[in-house]
Amino acid sequence: MAVEKVKKVSKQLIDTVEQFEDLFNKHEEFLFVKNSLTCPISQAAFEEYQEFVEKHQDYPSYHLHVQDSRSLSNYIAETFAIKHESPQALLFKGKDVVWNASHWKITYDALKKEVLG
Repeated sequence: MAVEKVKKVSKQLIDTVEQFEDLFNKHEEFLFVKNSLTCPISQAAFEEYQEFVEKHQDYPSYHLHVQDSRSLSNYIAETFAIKHESPQALLFKGKDVVWNASHWKITYDALKKEVLG
């Protein structure tokens, strides 16, 4: 059942470093969420992300599932010198991470405030 909810909203699932580099070069700013398919805290955060995506479909938003994309998750952590966490929301602007949050700090209101100002 939880997997069905994960698939409910999908701006775009990113699996590879190459896909990430493409979107990184395509957008001046975007939201990126790291999600675990097995963690209840991650599921709650992903539902908050889904609500944000549903209400702000014009904002570029992407995600990965850490179980399926560990190398990409590690790449992002190493490239941007940000400790890997799951769940984790990252806001990219001007080719830098300008905000990140993890666990219970990923809420619809926090995403709206940080992403949309």
